[in-house]
Amino acid sequence: MTRLLPDPSKVEKTILDLLRRRGPDKTICPSEAARILAGAEDFRPLMRPVREAVGAMAARGELEVTENGRVVDPDRARGAIRLRLPG
Repeated sequence: MTRLLPDPSKVEKTILDLLRRRGPDKTICPSEAARILAGAEDFRPLMRPVREAVGAMAARGELEVTENGRVVDPDRARGAIRLRLPG
């Protein structure tokens, strides 16, 4: 069965909900959002839409992307990234 990709606004809402629940100065892994969106299915196919949403949100200043604890451009990140609310 072919999975329909979630609407980008749903992806963004899921990311923001996770970040707000986690609290100030806390981070999440993008895969946490993908796992929620996937439900019981494999989350890996949703990583691309999540990363795309992360890039758009970072460009608008809605979140920060970190790599090894430093804020980075999500398009230039090469390893594992974390997401946090700005501030």
